[in-house]
Amino acid sequence: MSDARVFAGVDVGSATAKAVLINDAADIIGSAVIASGGNLAESAQRCLDLAAEEAGVSPDVCAAVVATGYGRERVAARNKSVTEITCHARGALALFPEARSVVDIGGQDSKAIALDERGRVLRFEMNDKCAAGTGRFLEVMARLLEIELDEFGGRAMHSKSPVTISSTCTVFAESEVISHLARSQNIDDIIAGLCNAIASRVFGLASRARLMAPTIMTGGVARNEGVVKAMEVLLGAPIHTPERPQIVGAYGAALIARDQ
Repeated sequence: MSDARVFAGVDVGSATAKAVLINDAADIIGSAVIASGGNLAESAQRCLDLAAEEAGVSPDVCAAVVATGYGRERVAARNKSVTEITCHARGALALFPEARSVVDIGGQDSKAIALDERGRVLRFEMNDKCAAGTGRFLEVMARLLEIELDEFGGRAMHSKSPVTISSTCTVFAESEVISHLARSQNIDDIIAGLCNAIASRVFGLASRARLMAPTIMTGGVARNEGVVKAMEVLLGAPIHTPERPQIVGAYGAALIARDQ
């Protein structure tokens, strides 16, 4: 390991911080995902330290560190800052070279990115002003329903008749859910309705960005099969999800560090 070069990408979002270490062959040798917390600089460094620990190296040996995400300017170890749009596109394309679109649904924002045949960003649309269409929307609803968020995807797939959540505002959608509960609506149908609602919101971004298949979904919400399935129906095409969708942006940042 002493003769090998190591490159790092750190993606500091408003909800979670992600770090990825790669070698010259672009293999992931260490990674970490933690809550961002109130101190973004501290979270970024701790995340980088954890990824380095998994890789069996010191963070100081990184030949280059690229930071991205909401808190990228708070990453003390960075050599360069790059937008999350560029990093998600780079990471997604490395994992799925045929991709022409990226849909990223994170904790507090969502993005739709159109790529050309060489993987360059053609257009993008982003929602970072409202919780609707983000992971935060689902977190609020999971607390309301007193169900673990990790159960949402599976339970949505068991729904026979999803309810309609008409509001795109988290506060008003919460009121709709309470009304459905008051009418003893099936919980799985409510969850499916919520997954459909978030997919519908993100589909609006996808339509404005004029996404083309094949599409890859990144971000923590990509682990929710209910949302993925709802997006597939709206897009009219299959969606590819990486094994670890949360770290795609950090992986892209690490690849850019290696490119440098």
